[in-house]
Amino acid sequence: MDPYFFLVIALLILAVADLVVGVSNDAVNFLNSAIGSKVASRKTIFTIAALGVFIGAAFSSGMMEIARKGIFNPEHFSFEDIMVIFMAVMITDILILDLFNSLGLPTSTTVSIVFELLGASVVTGLLVIANNETKAGLSIFDVINYQKATEIIIGIFVSIGVAFSIGGSVQWLSRMLFTFHIKDRIKRYGPPFAGMAISIIIFFLLVKGLKGAAFIPDSFAKEVSDNGLLIMVFTFTFATLLTYLLQKFLNVNPLKIVVLLGTFSLAMAFAGNDLVNFIGVPITGFLSYDLWQASGLSAAEFNMSALADSVKTPGPMLYIAGLIMVLTLWFSSKAKKVTDTELKLSSQHDVAERFKPNFLSHAIVKASSKIGTAVQKVISRRTNVYINRRFRLSPITETDKPAFDLVRASVNLMVASVLIAFASSLKLPLSTTYVSFMVAMGSSLADRAWGSGSAPHRVAGVLNVVGGWFMTAAGAFTAAGLMALLIYTGGPWVALSLFIVALIVLIRSNFPQTFYKKAKR
Repeated sequence: MDPYFFLVIALLILAVADLVVGVSNDAVNFLNSAIGSKVASRKTIFTIAALGVFIGAAFSSGMMEIARKGIFNPEHFSFEDIMVIFMAVMITDILILDLFNSLGLPTSTTVSIVFELLGASVVTGLLVIANNETKAGLSIFDVINYQKATEIIIGIFVSIGVAFSIGGSVQWLSRMLFTFHIKDRIKRYGPPFAGMAISIIIFFLLVKGLKGAAFIPDSFAKEVSDNGLLIMVFTFTFATLLTYLLQKFLNVNPLKIVVLLGTFSLAMAFAGNDLVNFIGVPITGFLSYDLWQASGLSAAEFNMSALADSVKTPGPMLYIAGLIMVLTLWFSSKAKKVTDTELKLSSQHDVAERFKPNFLSHAIVKASSKIGTAVQKVISRRTNVYINRRFRLSPITETDKPAFDLVRASVNLMVASVLIAFASSLKLPLSTTYVSFMVAMGSSLADRAWGSGSAPHRVAGVLNVVGGWFMTAAGAFTAAGLMALLIYTGGPWVALSLFIVALIVLIRSNFPQTFYKKAKR
């Protein structure tokens, strides 16, 4: 009986589980602006997002760069070693992501998969070097692509601060333009503002959403890159004119178009580019098994240098992955829980605060208040009065109030899009979760959504979420390394045992508690 055949089946099952827990967490990236602003019914929002997710997944090229050679150098590992790494990574990934979903905290699937690959590869690489005489002259830096890990760590720190600062700055300027009395100013400023936002989002879609798509020739991608400014100018002109005509003759709010298009764009980019986080490792394991079977060598003898070549995901697998992502988006209760965390932290109104303030959050709020007071003293009294007037809230009579208005929703999507597109054009590693979350937090702060009473709670919430991101990296590295040690020492049957344990944990976490009460009876 071939245990590696069962390991490949286990990897494919884990791929389905990872899609479910991964989408449940990452749905916050592209849903919150639309849901928070109540731009349309939930059914409409989810339909648009689901369409973007499916198209992004179906047309993805499926290049499994990270799983193939992004973190480790495959020529130094055998098929046996590769399966140790892949099983350790997938088991760890579904457990970590499900834990964050249960806590209702958004985290980065990119960072989790990268640090799991790094942790499992480091431990397996050290064991290979120690137990193989032919590898005795190698060091861990020969088998690990440590430069990629360094880039991602730097990207985490930079993206958090940049996204928060730019999100806050753009929101402050946008609020000064529109104020909270949007109806009074939408006719004058709506079309050009929408034109600018749509041109940015469309460019983002071309650069990030369609990046690497199988049906997009390289020549087209180069043309987009070389003529980015011209494309944005043309799109701005066309979108401004179109939204003006729709507003004038059909009474369509230009900002609604921005939010719905931005939701589709981010959903498509998420599925097209982050799909590797969920199925990259299992698909690479599946293709590695085929290569090994054709070789006629033993699992310990067959070298995996072939992974350095291009590995594309078969089309049917992409369609199945897209369908699973869409169904998860519609039916996952944990996706709603993760979404609720960000909405409460960014709400313009009083809500039942989820996080308790702590010493650090009080200290940050106090220091910020002192800085704000000092700045107000420097600015003239007339300027302060003018600014405060622009931020005066308009009365809302609806009982079901949106968490924030269309201006902030548009800013969230526009800024997140431009930051991700810019980083992609520079080939910089960037987490969509970090960017979208920190832009939302920066815009809510600039919008004065954090009052004196709620600020300590919300700062504590942001600190909890950001702290969780770094815990993800450390926990993913350590847990995957431990899994790799157990599997390397115990062999394939230990890997299958750990796989079964992980599935049991996942099922118990996601099934209603009443199911178990009935089962006990």
